[in-house]
Amino acid sequence: MNSTAQKASRKWANGTFRRIGAAMVTVAVAAILIGMPVEPAWAAKRSRAAPWDDLFRHLSPRERGGPRPTARRAAAPVLPVPLPKPRPSEAPSAERDKPDKEQLASPPNGKPDQQAVPAPPPTPQPSACRLALTDQVAIAPSIPDIKGADGCGGEDLVRLEAIVLPDKRRVSVKPAAILRCTMASALAEWIRSDIAPLAERLGSSISDLDNFDSFECRGRNRIVGARLSEHGRANALDVRAFKFADGSLISLTDRTVPRGLRESVLHSACKRFSTVLGPGSDWYHEDHIHLDLMERRGNYRICQWDVWDPLPQKAPLLPAERPDEAPPREVVAKPGDAKSDAKSGAKSDAKSDAELDAEKSNAEKTEEAEPPREEKPAKKKRRQNRRS
Repeated sequence: MNSTAQKASRKWANGTFRRIGAAMVTVAVAAILIGMPVEPAWAAKRSRAAPWDDLFRHLSPRERGGPRPTARRAAAPVLPVPLPKPRPSEAPSAERDKPDKEQLASPPNGKPDQQAVPAPPPTPQPSACRLALTDQVAIAPSIPDIKGADGCGGEDLVRLEAIVLPDKRRVSVKPAAILRCTMASALAEWIRSDIAPLAERLGSSISDLDNFDSFECRGRNRIVGARLSEHGRANALDVRAFKFADGSLISLTDRTVPRGLRESVLHSACKRFSTVLGPGSDWYHEDHIHLDLMERRGNYRICQWDVWDPLPQKAPLLPAERPDEAPPREVVAKPGDAKSDAKSGAKSDAKSDAELDAEKSNAEKTEEAEPPREEKPAKKKRRQNRRS
């Protein structure tokens, strides 16, 4: 036990001495570092001083505010002070670029209280279509561009009010149509070159164009969620009829109008417009003709307009009478017909000739006593339409 305690005490003493020795070494190193001279560091810092410090070398260290020189300090080299180059004679003076005080005080318009108005944006140049669509072709003033929702509207728009014929007469568009310039130009050329000569061949002249619909921001056939119609792009017109100078009105979908006239209008329209829809295309265009200039791949065109034949003057309400030369109809005798014929024959035989004469005399008396009655046409009963 005594040996064990002695060993522990020795171990503790050795550790304590080691820690004390390490602490003494650290204190000695710190003292050496603190006592090192700082003149070399100051000399190095002094050598990086600015070159203009030599301008004040004639002053004493105290007046310059610097530290006192020591015997170990090395003399700093004298460096020349760089000076700027002289300004060349051809350089402009700096005073010309600076505005005068009077100019800064007063605004350019001479009114200090009024702010300068920004310059207006440049006026857009008219398109080639707008330059070609003059007052000698159509009365179509330009209107501002329309930018609506879902891509509605367009640019280079006009309000087509009338079309001027080559003989200076005007064809009024009622009501005025809002169209793109290209669509208005195509419509004017169609009326001037095709429809006006057609009216002259009929012995009259066209005076009005019935505009059923032009610009309207909507889907195709007014179906919610459908693709944007060409009417929404101001690139379509619905024509319903033409009015002539003699007061007559020709509807393009009226079957009473001669078929040849409607076919002539059909062929001329399909040559000038990329889309022509009329009766037979769908039930949305049964009472008007749709015209537009829609662009498709490969210049694909649609011309769907069936020119129907005129309706008959009188509808056959009753079947025609059976001709005399027709063979007699064969009626199949039923089993009960023989018995009924036998009974009726027996009854007729039972009647005497006196009874027959009495019935004839009574019938003649009633016809003489009563005045003749006017026959009224039979009334047709209306049938109620039943929904399937």
